[in-house]
Amino acid sequence: MQIPVFTVDAFTNRPFSGNPAAVCLLENDSDEDLHQKIATEMNLSETAFIRKLHPGDDFTKSSCFGLRWFTPANEVPLCGHATLAAAAVLFHIQKNTNSVLTFVTLSGELKARQVEDHIVLDLPLYLTYPQVLQEVAELIQAAVGDMIVQDLRYSPDTKKLLVRLSDAYERSVLEELQVSAQHFLSAEKTGKVKGVILTLKGNSSGKHKGHDFYSRYFAPWYGLLEDPVTGSAHAVLSSYWSEQLGKKEMLAFQCSRRGGELKISLRNDGRVDIAGQIAIVLKGNLTF
Repeated sequence: MQIPVFTVDAFTNRPFSGNPAAVCLLENDSDEDLHQKIATEMNLSETAFIRKLHPGDDFTKSSCFGLRWFTPANEVPLCGHATLAAAAVLFHIQKNTNSVLTFVTLSGELKARQVEDHIVLDLPLYLTYPQVLQEVAELIQAAVGDMIVQDLRYSPDTKKLLVRLSDAYERSVLEELQVSAQHFLSAEKTGKVKGVILTLKGNSSGKHKGHDFYSRYFAPWYGLLEDPVTGSAHAVLSSYWSEQLGKKEMLAFQCSRRGGELKISLRNDGRVDIAGQIAIVLKGNLTF
């Protein structure tokens, strides 16, 4: 059996930066076990599986496909960078002729379209609510030690904890922060957190001016110590920073070691457009 497979670096236009995702093209819905085995074999933060929904579908001509995302450990309900990667394979490799692609996923229908040299994802926008520090104090200590936390929010829809560091800190502080995400598992006592976002307000001056906010994202609960650039985390960050900054159009940078940039536009229908560039770095076949 052969399955076409690609590796795409998402939210970057430079190979070997951004967030890599594997993308597989499936003729039909293979068994669950095979999805997980392939994702474990690829050993990237996510492997996306695009599948034809009907027997007559075509990767070049059809506009609607099934899409699932697996980490090396399990299936996840939403993955932005692997959706960007999936759209890139259809638009750039399969030469799909449609202006908009629709993906049927565990998070509902997601749409992707090309705008100049970016691919734009239409994602759900997730609200955050104030979180009491005492409830997650041990987790915060494990994440940022004694650094000053300016705000603490929780997104119940995504089970993500948003930790905003003090505006007094520079981007370099967030970049250089040594995080032992493995310790989060024992420090998280509530059972309600499945991802930790560390975020910082952007600087309007200096060498990194232009970005509205910075972030890093950790999800050891899904087998990911740190995710390089995370679309789903920005579906949470977008609502928070839009409220804080009074802006609907924002430019974000996720300052992991690989790094990546995301263009954000809050829509009037309660969703968010997140745009990024891509670099395709591998084309091949899984053979078994």
